[in-house]
Amino acid sequence: MPHTTPLNTAEPATCHHCGLPLPAPQPAPLGPAPSPRAATGRPARADGPPARDDAKLSNRAAASLIVRIDGIDHAMCCPGCAAVAQTIVDLGQQSYYRDRTAYAASAEGAQQLPPELQLYDNVDPRFAVDADADSRESTFTVEGLRCAACVWLIEQRLNTLPGVQAAQLNVATERLYVRWRSDACQPGDILAALHMIGYPAYPYEAGRHAQQQAKAARTLGRQLFVAGLSMMQVMMYVAPAYLAEAGTLDANMATLMRWASLLLTLPAICYSAQPFWRGAWTSLRARTLGMDVPVALGIAAAFGASVHATVGGHGEVWFDSVTMFIFLLLCSRYLELRARRKAGAALERLQHALPASATLLENYPASRAATVVRAAALAVDNIIVIKPGEAVAADCVIIEGSTRLDLSLLSGESAPAAKQPGDAIPGGAINAGSVILARVSRRAQDSTLSDLVKLIHRAGGDKPRIALWADRVAAWFVAGLLLFALAAFGVWYCIDGYSAARAWPIAIAVLVVSCPCALSLATPTALAAATDKLLRQGVLITGAQTLETLHRATHVVLDKTGTLTYGRPVLRRIAALSAMRADFFLQVAAALEAQSAHPLARAITTAADQAGREDWRATTVQETPGSGLEGTVHNRRYRLGNAHFVAALSGPPPPHDIGEGVTPVYLGAEGQWLACLHLQDGIRPDAQATVDYFRDHGKTVVLLSGDHDVLARRVGDQLGIETTVGGYLPADKLDFVQQLQRRGCVVAMIGDGINDAAVMGAADVSFAMGGGAALAQAHADAVLLNGRLGAVADSARVAASTMRVIRQNLVWAAVYNVVAIPAAATGLLNPWLSGVGMALSSAVVVANALRLRGSD
Repeated sequence: MPHTTPLNTAEPATCHHCGLPLPAPQPAPLGPAPSPRAATGRPARADGPPARDDAKLSNRAAASLIVRIDGIDHAMCCPGCAAVAQTIVDLGQQSYYRDRTAYAASAEGAQQLPPELQLYDNVDPRFAVDADADSRESTFTVEGLRCAACVWLIEQRLNTLPGVQAAQLNVATERLYVRWRSDACQPGDILAALHMIGYPAYPYEAGRHAQQQAKAARTLGRQLFVAGLSMMQVMMYVAPAYLAEAGTLDANMATLMRWASLLLTLPAICYSAQPFWRGAWTSLRARTLGMDVPVALGIAAAFGASVHATVGGHGEVWFDSVTMFIFLLLCSRYLELRARRKAGAALERLQHALPASATLLENYPASRAATVVRAAALAVDNIIVIKPGEAVAADCVIIEGSTRLDLSLLSGESAPAAKQPGDAIPGGAINAGSVILARVSRRAQDSTLSDLVKLIHRAGGDKPRIALWADRVAAWFVAGLLLFALAAFGVWYCIDGYSAARAWPIAIAVLVVSCPCALSLATPTALAAATDKLLRQGVLITGAQTLETLHRATHVVLDKTGTLTYGRPVLRRIAALSAMRADFFLQVAAALEAQSAHPLARAITTAADQAGREDWRATTVQETPGSGLEGTVHNRRYRLGNAHFVAALSGPPPPHDIGEGVTPVYLGAEGQWLACLHLQDGIRPDAQATVDYFRDHGKTVVLLSGDHDVLARRVGDQLGIETTVGGYLPADKLDFVQQLQRRGCVVAMIGDGINDAAVMGAADVSFAMGGGAALAQAHADAVLLNGRLGAVADSARVAASTMRVIRQNLVWAAVYNVVAIPAAATGLLNPWLSGVGMALSSAVVVANALRLRGSD
């Protein structure tokens, strides 16, 4: 019979998770007796240090060691067990505790993944989705990331795991994307591999990820504070030794100051330097040379030599250099952390944009009784209420009420958009107007914003070639640095007659002054900042090579319909046929078309909305299919439609010029022709500026269209595009692009992202005009969420700035190391100055990259 642990009945003084005994409750020295929760704490281990005084546990800390399982609170012996137990509960796997045959291994101190986390292999499918018939993919949250070196180490380890096909860690968002073969690997194997190298990981959840980021920031802030305090105190004790003239400082006073400096350095060594010790140990255990290795060696060597000199009573000490180095390096890492958070801020806002609940009208229209339900539970055709200030829970169509929507999160457009009954509204938009009722057209899981989030999981996952090169150089750099430091020590040891008096500080300076982090930070920080800026402008970058390849592109190929043109009718002008104002004609036409779903009607009402639509109502509206509309506005009868239909009310039409390629819509009253509205698939207003930008920057612009060659050439001639090809089917477009590539051209393709999936996938870099359901089918490297063609030119400007900043960062990192390391090896830099140089080197790279967030 399996050994089960009945809840709160058997062994009440043991940890419910691992079975270790809990200490007996201790009375508080003063005040009221502690609560039962406050009496639980971490036990004394037989093979470890004594347990803490549980009577001194704060209520908040003690409560964190309580986990509610099946409705009953259970005490855990340590935060590790509590965290694992809470994870099991969150996954809905409480049956683990009812069916287990033995207690789990102690969570705290375990080097391998706790076996119960293998439950992730069979949990809610939202944690892993099918990539294809044989593969699955998922996104994980990784704890303990310290710098760019962690990214390299994690990716290298997972890529050696059997069954793993791809592993990319996004340094900006701190999320890990993994794809694996389901027959050779399971999520538990991935988690176990990460735990083995010292990185706890869990399937990504937005709430947990935010908590982890906040916790990491608080921990780093405390470590930075302790290091700064230690540095200031140590400086007070070493200042007399620097300021005193030779022989004037009493020997006993000098010894006292050294011992005081040693004691004040211990908090920085034992607490503030933990990220470097942990990072170095993780690298060595994984048999790699991470970037924390030279840092940890430098700190250990300087502190060890200083302790030896203090105990021996002779020799030089560097306690001030050690504390300063720890403080400055933590400062640079804090800046890097802030930079990553800022760079990933726009992506995170999208992750959190969809609301968790919605107000459902279950019996509409019979009843308007409202019920609050989970957004994920909404079904197609449900009717929901969207109040002012609320986010739209799913893609909907307005059925009652008018409002304005804030679409800035989805498209980057700051001005709210007016929406009327019949208009589609995307999930994630904010209602900035009045209350509306809407019918759900797509579930929350399939909404526009959800499609964006899926694309975001691709964004930043892979790395461009220049970033991979920097990572490889940095990995070899660490190995070469250690050998160089050893050689410098050996040379100076021999020069000084086998004395380490100068050899030791020079070797320390070499280890400390180097900055491999600058090499690895140079590219990802700049790319993250550029991606964030573009997303705020309505451009979602989903491909690793997008900016790099766009900058190198030689040919820019544009589709016509839906790209250079709107792909739908647009009101171009109003030709007056009577002596009245054009805005009057537009308001009358919009009133007649207000309830029509015809594409021409939408063009007229949209133009009226943009011009400032009046609240005019048309009555007795009658539609004649294929001809037009008749109705009454302000007690006067009007007709809107084709010439034959309007002539029956207004009489013979007056002579007028329509123009080529225009669809005319006439407006007339009884016995009077009023106006001719010219509608056509108009060229986008930013098309000319976009074409001019690429042409001025030496790119060959090509118009490649499936429309008739005459229509394509008309648009091409109007925009000044020299190469225009029309009448091409998707297969012909694909062949055209591949021929360019065979000639050595780098092709950037811009299309609508739906019909041209093949050619956009074949192009070296591609941009899709985003919107609605098209996002789910996007095969492009970037999606123009704002629908502006000019955003491609904006992306090209940002790409040029990004590549310039990356080159600056790489040159700075290389020049700094080439100059600083030999200077340290020749004794020109002492350890404390070397620490300043290394910290400043990383800070310069991060600060330079952050300029991209505000530059053009």
